[in-house]
Amino acid sequence: ALLQRSGMAAAEAPRRVLVYGGRGALGSRCVQAFRAKHWWVASIDLAENEEASVNVVVKMSDSFVQQADQVTEDVGKLLGENKVDAILCVAGGWAGGSAKAKSLYKNSDLMWKQSVWTSTISSHLATKHLKEGGLLTLTGAKAALAGTPGMIGYGMAKAAVHQLCQSLSGANSGLPPGAAAVAILPVTLDTPMNRKSMPEADFSSWTPLDFIAETFYDWVTGKNRPCSGSLIQVVTTGGKTELTAANL
Repeated sequence: ALLQRSGMAAAEAPRRVLVYGGRGALGSRCVQAFRAKHWWVASIDLAENEEASVNVVVKMSDSFVQQADQVTEDVGKLLGENKVDAILCVAGGWAGGSAKAKSLYKNSDLMWKQSVWTSTISSHLATKHLKEGGLLTLTGAKAALAGTPGMIGYGMAKAAVHQLCQSLSGANSGLPPGAAAVAILPVTLDTPMNRKSMPEADFSSWTPLDFIAETFYDWVTGKNRPCSGSLIQVVTTGGKTELTAANL
């Protein structure tokens, strides 16, 4: 009877997830998906997401240390001793430009802030607040598995995220026992902004946001979760999406 009772208590414990980038297109969809399943969802972003249970608002800064300390402190105050089942880092963005582009420095700076800063902060938060056996997802890019001459800053930033994911899967990375770090490597996500900027594109080759949110839910709840350190390519063809691990 005791065993049964403790099992029930575990089932009733609130499931918690942090969504870093919870105001973006993919982040908003993740917030919706987990709220719909009655999870406690914290959104971390530059602006609030009203659908989240709670918000941590990131202050704009040109200092990584300053921003990282602010977010880490605010999340610590919010959670206290509570642990989360998952941290989904879905912050990011895209900017193009070759090494010759006037915008190279500006765009590279933006890419590091959006992808590398957020992924690094999410990783440290995972060492503090993720449950044993929990999941950290990072957002890479399939394009960054090779050279990206037309989008230098983007390729560098995403390649750094891939490397971070692999590092986190190693022994003594600092992640809790049994926890996994998995990166998704999409091609193009089907977002309103992408449709607006590329109206002539073949949308059937774009990955629906719902597919990603549902995949995350499966992985968080232990269904088909890839092993830690996996870089999972997300490829959509003719409206059908497939997940395949990149073999580096």
